[in-house]
Amino acid sequence: MSKEELYKKSYFNRIGELNDLVPDVFKAFMNFDRLALAEGKLTKKLKELIAIAVAHTTGCPYCIELHVKQGKSKDISKEEMSEAIMVATALKAGSALAHGVNALNAYDQNEDEELYKASYFNRIKEFSKLNGEVFKSFVDFDGKAMKESTLSVKEKELIAVAVAHTTGCPYCIADHTKRAKRANATKEELAESIMVATALKAGSALAHSVNALNAYDS
Repeated sequence: MSKEELYKKSYFNRIGELNDLVPDVFKAFMNFDRLALAEGKLTKKLKELIAIAVAHTTGCPYCIELHVKQGKSKDISKEEMSEAIMVATALKAGSALAHGVNALNAYDQNEDEELYKASYFNRIKEFSKLNGEVFKSFVDFDGKAMKESTLSVKEKELIAVAVAHTTGCPYCIADHTKRAKRANATKEELAESIMVATALKAGSALAHSVNALNAYDS
């Protein structure tokens, strides 16, 4: 193996070696992953769209490859895939912007011991004065990414909730959970979307183990 080749499709074939190295834990994860992606309140197709979006948030090339192929087998169109990716893009960028309210608090030497409060999010509009053109451009992008198109608002908000749990942004979790509820998503549907995110975030660590095996054996 060339030390320069850190990612190749064929490397993913080594994932099965973990079944020999840590069989009980590996099998437990695989069972969890199977259940998380199985048809439930959400369709298998929507779960694969969520998985694709989250895979673009974790940046795992193996996960992207796997779930795009699995999604295509469930009749996900290229347009639907692209919309899911744009939701992930909006949420990943949006989490950075949302955390900007914490930066404003730190800059202004806010003495409050609590680092996260729902009310802090109200400071987000201050960026329209501090960096107006860029802020307005992002808001426009975010609005278009979340607008109903090939995917419904409900589907996009369920994807957004999953991605928000991947970025770990409490402001985004609260905002998009409320938006999903307004779009008639049930608590069970929200829970399933979160479980897909959990499986994909953990799965990205597992998938990268093939790189660890390569490094160990080199």
